[in-house]
Parts: sequence; C-alpha cells; structure tokens
Amino acid sequence: MCAKFLFVSDLDHTLVGNDLAMVKLLDDLQLHRSQHGTKIVYSTGRSLHLYQELQESQKRKQRDLIKPDILVCAVGTEIYHYDGKEELVLDREWSKHLSCNWDRELVARTAANFPSLKPQPESEQRPFKVSYFVREEKAAQIALELENLLVKEGKVEIQIICSHSDHKEYNRNLDILPSSANKGMAMTFVREKLAIDVEKTVACGDSGNDIALFANRQEKGIIVGNAQGELLDWHHNNPNPNRYLAKNNFADGIAEGLRHFSLL
Repeated sequence: MCAKFLFVSDLDHTLVGNDLAMVKLLDDLQLHRSQHGTKIVYSTGRSLHLYQELQESQKRKQRDLIKPDILVCAVGTEIYHYDGKEELVLDREWSKHLSCNWDRELVARTAANFPSLKPQPESEQRPFKVSYFVREEKAAQIALELENLLVKEGKVEIQIICSHSDHKEYNRNLDILPSSANKGMAMTFVREKLAIDVEKTVACGDSGNDIALFANRQEKGIIVGNAQGELLDWHHNNPNPNRYLAKNNFADGIAEGLRHFSLL
C-alpha cells in the first residue's frame, strides 16, 4: 500500500528478538517512510539509558535499529523527539501534563512498606515512574493493596502496571505511573501531534504493559505470536476486530500483521 501510516512498536520481544526478521522489517519500513512519509515510533518500557544500551548492542551485532521519528520510553511516561542537531529532546508538554496529581516521593514511600517489592535499578526510576521487580504469585495482591493505600492518601491519581520481566529471580515488573500516563495515552498524544488518523495507526506489542496500546482503541493492533500469557488472556477476553494475533514471532509477527491490515 502507498498510504502513509503511523507505526508504533514495543521493542523487547516484539520488534527485537529475531535479528534477521527485524532488519528485513525495518528495511521495509524505512523504504515506506522515505517514499510515503510513514512515521516510526518506538514505545518501550526501557529508560532512555537502557534504550541507548540496546541501540549499542544491536550496532555491535551489525543489526541496527533505525532511527525512529519519536521515542516513547519508561512505559509511556517520557516522549522524545529529535531536534535540529539530531539529538533526542524530552517533550516538556507531555511531562507537564503528567505532573498533575502526582507525588513521586509519596508513591515511593508508600511502596517501601512492601518488602516483597525489589526496587529496579536507579536508571529505571524515572520522574513519573516508580518501578519494582516482584514474583508473579505476589504481584496481583501487592498491586491491589498498594493501590488502595495510595487512593486513601487522596493526593495522587495513579495506575499500576504489571508485566513480564527477564529478571532471573523476579518474573514481573511492577510500575507505578500517573493515571494519565501509559503507552496508549502516549500513543494518542503522539498521533495527535503528528496529525495522523486512528485508522492509519498501528500498534504492536507482546506483554502486559502493551495492553494500553490495544484497550478500547480504534487504532489497529498487532500482538506477536510469542506474546506473554498476560496479554493473550486479555486479548481473548476482550475481542476487537481491529486487533490481530499473529502466528509468527517477533518482527515476523509484526510483518504478518502489517500484511493483514494491508499497510505494507
């Protein structure tokens, strides 16, 4: 197809995971961008620091990530674009939007009451994201109790997102964010800023923190074949004709979905 579209994709275990498939897909997207003006957005749970680490890792393998038009980091809480010097600059408008009804110190202090929560590295503790590792069997109960405690405080409006973790001991990430921040809301902000219709937007993901890209949305959605159970369960319980569950894994699954929607 020759129409411009907005491509939004998670990185780990979605776009990234099979290097050969990723390079092929990115080559196709790069060509589509140069010919038709398609916009490419990476939306990752990683901080900017860890995103840059991934960039370097892919470069060493000569399997580079192409430069996105916009980068969404830290589970939708940070949006970056390139300035005239081709350097990444934080979108201050988005940060200002998230600052309402948010008290990071209060959130961290309240979460410290739960010894089962293991703080993530300092690089992943962001102005609008307080992050922990937790074991799967405790994640749901802790999330519920923690949310109730913070709601009682009445000073913050938050959401808690649990998703798959590659940590050796703790198999869940638990991220506490402002209620106005997640990957889906960041996608809406970016899409409106770029003035691209919902029908011309597609989002791709594999885990629980990607649910916000798909929930109650008119944008097209692609879930890769290797998706985590948490996302698959949600997908089956919340059917939507705009969403496609791929048979193939990683970037091959994305390419399959893009063909399904006649975008590539």
